[in-house]
Amino acid sequence: MISPLLPVFSDSLSVGSVDELLVRSAAGDHAAFARVHARTGVSVSRVVYGLLRDPSQAEEVVQEVFLEVWLTANKFTPARGPALAWMHTIAKRRAIDRIRASQASRDRDVRIGLREIVVPYDVVSETVHLREELLRFLSLLELLPSNERQVVDLVYLQGRSHSEVAEQLGVPAGTVKSRLHRARARLRALVGSTDAIITD
Repeated sequence: MISPLLPVFSDSLSVGSVDELLVRSAAGDHAAFARVHARTGVSVSRVVYGLLRDPSQAEEVVQEVFLEVWLTANKFTPARGPALAWMHTIAKRRAIDRIRASQASRDRDVRIGLREIVVPYDVVSETVHLREELLRFLSLLELLPSNERQVVDLVYLQGRSHSEVAEQLGVPAGTVKSRLHRARARLRALVGSTDAIITD
């Protein structure tokens, strides 16, 4: 969804590359930005919907992406790469931010719910232990190469299957499995007890 100030155009195949149109948008050309939206809307939506499983949240994020593109078009530099790649970067960042925000909200709900439940001491002790293990695991994740950390996050923290991760990242399923294998080996080398959290 573009700004209500922008006119809607159907001539998405009009003359001018997306790069050129985005540069014109940076100068305040609403018509140029409407054409940017017409040409890139489907592609940007695919990126966001690929990361977010909730259609309503994905729709909101797509709107946020195009608002940010409009407001920061002056930061786009054609010499550094194509406009669509720049927009995809914004889309991925926005989607990941939404995932993290949603997870934080769920964590808060869980914490609030736990406070209202009276449980035996041994269950509390076990919960604390698992939480400490999880926090240690998350800190170790930061030591992994980014491509390995990404698949660990998607598979173990977000619960996605190998095939889903492969499709999202655009790599073969074998590559996903190899990265997971290397990540497990690195984590186990750092802390042997990580096996309790990362398993085959």
